[in-house]
Parts: sequence; structure tokens; C-alpha cells
Amino acid sequence: MASAAEQMASNLSWGTLGKATELRKRIVFTVGLLIVYRIGTYIPVPGIDAIALKQFMDQAASGIGGVLSMFTGGALARMGIFALGIMPYISASIIVQLLGAMWEPLKQLKKEGELGRKKINQYTRYGTVLLATFQAYGLGVSLQAGDLASDPGFFFIASCVITLVGGTMFLMWLGEQITARGIGNGISLIIFVGIIAELPAAFGQFFTQGRSGAIGTGTMLGVIVMLLATLGFVVFMERSLRKIHIQYPRRQVGMKTYDGGSSHLPIKVNPAGVIPAIFASALLLLPTTLATFSGGQSGPVMSTVLAYFGPGQPAYLAFFTAMIIFFTYFYTKEVSFKTDEVADNLKNQNGFVPGIRPGAKTAEYLDYVVTRLLVLGSGYLALVCLVPEILRSQFAITAYFGGTSILIIVSVGMDTIQQVQSHLLAHQYEGLLEKSQLRGKRRGKKGGVTRR
Repeated sequence: MASAAEQMASNLSWGTLGKATELRKRIVFTVGLLIVYRIGTYIPVPGIDAIALKQFMDQAASGIGGVLSMFTGGALARMGIFALGIMPYISASIIVQLLGAMWEPLKQLKKEGELGRKKINQYTRYGTVLLATFQAYGLGVSLQAGDLASDPGFFFIASCVITLVGGTMFLMWLGEQITARGIGNGISLIIFVGIIAELPAAFGQFFTQGRSGAIGTGTMLGVIVMLLATLGFVVFMERSLRKIHIQYPRRQVGMKTYDGGSSHLPIKVNPAGVIPAIFASALLLLPTTLATFSGGQSGPVMSTVLAYFGPGQPAYLAFFTAMIIFFTYFYTKEVSFKTDEVADNLKNQNGFVPGIRPGAKTAEYLDYVVTRLLVLGSGYLALVCLVPEILRSQFAITAYFGGTSILIIVSVGMDTIQQVQSHLLAHQYEGLLEKSQLRGKRRGKKGGVTRR
């Protein structure tokens, strides 16, 4: 039998959305900031030779250039002010979270609640500025070395650094504003919108290859079927749960004894969501961005990096897989599903897993379940991210269709829709409460008349 919340969710409609004024404001606010982001991707960095840049990106589109363009919403291909995207912020978050798991002062900050979280966020912002400065300087030097600057020199590099670092910090602020005052996770939505904006161009390039005969009809149909199958597989896995039975003991209130209830603790097959794929992509794109734009003048070290860590290369696939597995386990156990905290919450609510003692034993059992579950979850993430990369390299498809992009689109889309539904359910509950209060007042007034 469906619960009351499920019945209310099934009755949601556009009419309900029209009555939820606060939700409408949040959606409009989110869409407005995302439009600002898209406009910024078309504002170029000063001093760029647009013709030379376009020729270069056309040649690099089949390699790492396609990946970079997809993750920055095309800003890197046009060398817009958001060319670094949100990746420096993500890289800084990775570093801070890794330090938080190993360095005692940051561990203590995590235990301080809201104040500690604010301090950690501040450290992440400082790290973002530092990483963005290094990346912007390296990108400016690489652009100059690759003859992509119209007026090379100190002022070109300085303008690159100032513009790109400012663009990244502005994007970080946009993401925080969307999370706080809009709908959905702001950082994820920025990446989501950038990928969606580049999909029409990627599909157009793919069908152009088919019309020119570079790709056979069978290959085209196979790629389309693969994309649809991957999409369905991701939706299925993201909705898959492992339910752990939770029992609550009998309780006595006054002279009455209430039977203990039972419920389920849902654990997703992939509790980390899309974060491991984004983290792994950020680490892979960091060195190859500089190597791509510097071309043959990057030196033997960077040329080797570009050769071995290009999309489809064995080293790229191996490193990508290792990072996805590592971040799946790390992010789940350190951020998204802390077994100690879950066990403590169950103990405080007098809940227990049948046959398992509350407290430390419950934490050990949950850790055992989550560890085994993540074998499937990390394998699923690695499979979704790697199979499209392998197929692209084997069939020489220049358009970029990445499993990471599909994963981000599905995960962020589902998360945003769930948040919209949560706001609509909250609005319906508020409406029901208001109606019940009005009915109570009317009955009180009628009772008062009869008593007279």
C-alpha cells in the first residue's frame, strides 16, 4: 500500500506548481543565473587570436579538446572568461576533503558543526584561488607558446590570469547562490548546463561524419543504441537501493503500551552519485589542458603526458578507473554515508538492526554492507565512464560522447527533479495544515453559538 507521501507525489501537477510561489521564484532565480553563466562563456579573454584558436580547436576536437569543450560548456573552445570552468573549485574540494580525512586539525573542524563547515568552505575558496591562478598562468603561457595570442607578452599573460581567475571565482559564487537560493546543487547544475549546451554540436558533428562516409551506418546505429542503453542503465542503477530492516522497540506512554514499529534504511548502490566521475575528470583534465594548448613547444615531459593520457589511451583508461574507484569509496565513507553517524542516529532513536547490537556493532555491520555494495557501485561507474571512451577510440568518432556526461546529465537531472518534488510536497502539506486550521476555527465558532 502506498504511503501518504507517495499518494501526494502521484497527484502533483502543473497546477500545483503554479500555486507554489516560492518554488517558482527559486526556479526563475536558478534559470536566470544559468543564463548569466551561458552569456559569460561567449565573452572572450583579451588578446586571443580568434582565427588561430578556432583552427586549433577544430583539430583538437577529436582528442582532449572535445572533452575540455564539453566540461566547460564550450567556453574553453572560445577561450571565454569561464574557460577554466568550475574545475579549480572541484580540485580544491578534492584536496581539502583528502586532507580532512588525514590531517587532525581539519578532522576537528568537521566536528564543530556549522562553524567548522564554514571554515572548511573558506579554505576551499582559498585553494580555488591558488589553483585557478596556477592554471590560468600555465594556460596563458601555453597559449602564447602555441601562437594563439594576437599580442604575446607580459600583459597578455597578466590579462589571462586576472580574467580567468575572476571568471572561476564568479562561477563559484554563482554555484553557491543557486544552492542557497535556487533549486538543485549549483556546481553540478553549472556542469550540467554546459554539457547540455554542447550536445547539439556534438550530435551535428557525429551525423556529419555519417553523411560523409567516415562512419558506417551500422556503426552509427550501434552508437545510438549504446547511448540509449547506457542512459537506461544509469537511471536503473541510480534508483537501485539496498534496504536494511530497522526495528523499533515497544514504548509505554502513560498507561498505554504502543507496539514497536519497523522501517527500512535505504542505501543506494552508488551513494556517492556523480561526484567520483567529476573528481576523476578534474584530475585528468588538469595536466592535459596545458599540454594541449602548448602544442609541440611544451617540452618532452608535457608531450609525453598528452600522448599517454589522451582519451582512449591505456594509461588514461587505467588512471580514470583507479580514480573513480578510489573516489567512490572515499566520498561515500567520508561524506555521503558515514556509518558511525548513521549508527549513532539509529541508537538515539531507539532503532536497531535485528540481530545486531546498537552502537559500534551496528556501525561495523553497516560498514560491511556499504563496502560490499560499493564493489558494484564503483564498477558500475567505471563501466559507464569507460565504455563510450573505448568505443570512440576504436571507431574513430570525432564527436565527444562521454559516459561521464551521460552520468552527470542523469544524476543531476534526477536530483533536481527530486528537489522540485520535495518543495511541491512541502507546499501541499502547508496547504493541508492551513485548511485543517480553518476548519477547526469554524467548528469552534459553531460550537460557541450552540452553547449560547
